[in-house]
Amino acid sequence: MNNEIKQLAIIGATASGKSDLAIKIAQKMNAYILSIDSLSIYKEIDIVSAKPSKTELESVKHFGIDVLSPHEYFSVDIFIDLYKEVFSTCQREGKNLIIVGGTSFYLKSLMQGLSRLPEITDAVSRHVEIELHDLPKAYDFLSKLDPIYMKNITPNDKYRIEKMLLIYEASHMSPSEWFEANPPKPIIENLDIYNIEVARDVLRERIFKRTNKMLELGLIDEVCFLEQKYTRVPHAMNAIGIVEVLEFLDGKVSKEVMLQNIATHTAQLAKRQETFNRTQFERITNAPLKELEDIILGYL
Repeated sequence: MNNEIKQLAIIGATASGKSDLAIKIAQKMNAYILSIDSLSIYKEIDIVSAKPSKTELESVKHFGIDVLSPHEYFSVDIFIDLYKEVFSTCQREGKNLIIVGGTSFYLKSLMQGLSRLPEITDAVSRHVEIELHDLPKAYDFLSKLDPIYMKNITPNDKYRIEKMLLIYEASHMSPSEWFEANPPKPIIENLDIYNIEVARDVLRERIFKRTNKMLELGLIDEVCFLEQKYTRVPHAMNAIGIVEVLEFLDGKVSKEVMLQNIATHTAQLAKRQETFNRTQFERITNAPLKELEDIILGYL
């Protein structure tokens, strides 16, 4: 069996048409799809995340969708582990791979890689678990040990505080010292990336239509369900589309203002995505949606 597989990435701003294009290309190049979307990873967040339809998901095998519950932690480390599993599956089943989505930070992390961690013994894990019982004290200790690195970690970020404690206890080095001594290695090299270009006014119109479609599909009911089941505490509950509906449910804004806020905040997100995609990648082809399919197929 030939274990060599073709990989490519399709990125673009929200509502630019990435999912439809990825499915078309996947069907023509015998590929699976790995989603890089920070909301589609969660089960039950369906309308807010604008997941592909059930029919679309069945037409091509997708990964990275409906993996976690909204209260579960998600990070770039978890995504990279997911990518490795998907890559192995593609090799085993003789499939190519298309990486697609709007959270291009995860794609950037795949190409940059992560630093390896020191060997974590059971004794170290138990010791850190005890330290985490007093999270403020653990955070304060790390902040004094490595103030530069810890300035990017919030006091309630238990996952990253635990990770930093494990590094320190296992290596007796501060996080900064450890990462400097163990620089990251790329997970993917020489990946072809295709970015969908969309005129700003066209994108705004698509976002407005999609926002109204989300309301018709039951956006408010979905957010009510999510709040009742998971409360407002999980990080996923701070997503665009959820926050604005919660403001409406709290009586702070009308339904019309809620929709306008969702569309405005989504457009602002799209602008940030466009800037990131334009500046963070070297091997990238930028073209309008109608041209990109022919360009990609021409390279395969």
